[in-house]
Amino acid sequence: MRFRAKIVDLACLNHFSRIINTITKLAKTCILRLTVCKLYFILSDKVANGGASMWCELSQGNFFDEFQMDGVAAEHNEIYLELVPENLSRALKTAQSAKAVKIKLTNKHCPCLRVAVELPSLSSSSRIVTHDIPVGVIPRRMWNDFREPSVPDFDVSIYLPVLKTMKSVVEKMKNLSNFIVIEANLNGEMNLKIETDLVSVTTHFKDLGNPPWASEDGCQSSARGRDLESMAEARIDIKKLQQLLAGQQVNPTKALCNIVHKRIVHFILLHEEGSLQYFIPAIA
Repeated sequence: MRFRAKIVDLACLNHFSRIINTITKLAKTCILRLTVCKLYFILSDKVANGGASMWCELSQGNFFDEFQMDGVAAEHNEIYLELVPENLSRALKTAQSAKAVKIKLTNKHCPCLRVAVELPSLSSSSRIVTHDIPVGVIPRRMWNDFREPSVPDFDVSIYLPVLKTMKSVVEKMKNLSNFIVIEANLNGEMNLKIETDLVSVTTHFKDLGNPPWASEDGCQSSARGRDLESMAEARIDIKKLQQLLAGQQVNPTKALCNIVHKRIVHFILLHEEGSLQYFIPAIA
C-alpha cells in the first residue's frame, strides 16, 4: 500500500486548502478514500442517530501535479484512511507561499500522512517544513460502511439562494432557536422558519428555480405529479446547517437541496473540481 502526491501550482494548493477548511467545519474526523482518479472525504455519522453525513468527491487531476498510489490489492486498488481534517488543514496553512507540497503515506512508528512543505528561501537551499499527521488504516472488511449514500427519494428539489445571504439569515436565526424549518415547493419558492413560544420568524425566497430532474418522468422522485405550490418541509438542527454555510469558502457553480418531507434535507454543492453532498436528518 503506497501513496504519494505533489502539488506545485499555488492556485491549486490554495484551492485544495480551502476545501479542506470546509471539511474541517463539517467533520471532526472523517475518512479519506484514495483511488487512482479521485479523492473522497467521507463522514458517515449514522443518520438514524441524528448525525449528519457528508460525501465530498474531488478529481485528483485538478489539484495534483503528481499522484501515485497502490491500493490494498490489485483488485481493490483503493486506500481508506481515517484522519482529523483539522490536522491536515493546519499543515496546509503553513504552505500558503510554498514552492511545492508533497504528501506521502508513511509508517515509521504508526501510519501517518507526511505533508512536506517546501518554502522559498533566500539561499540556494530550500527550507522544508514537515508535518506528520497520524491516520488509521481502515481494513477492507469495513469499506462498505463508507459507500456513497444513496440520493433519497425526494419530494422537492430546489436551487439554493446565494449562500452568503442564506448564511447571514441562518446566523441571525441561530440566536433565537436551536431548530430551523426548511420548506420548499416545485414553484421555486423556499422558506426558512423558526418558531418558538415567543417568536416566529420566516424568510421567504422566490424564483429560485427547480433542477430539471425535479419534473422529469425518468426521475425516481416522489416529486412526480406533485402539486407545484405544496410545500415539503423538514425541521433540522440549525447548528448543522450553519456549519455547512459557514464552511463554504469556495462559491459553488451550483447549489441545491432535496427535501424528503419530515425526513431529511440533502444538500448538493457542485464545483468544477468536484462536489460536496451533505445530509441533515429531520428532527421530529
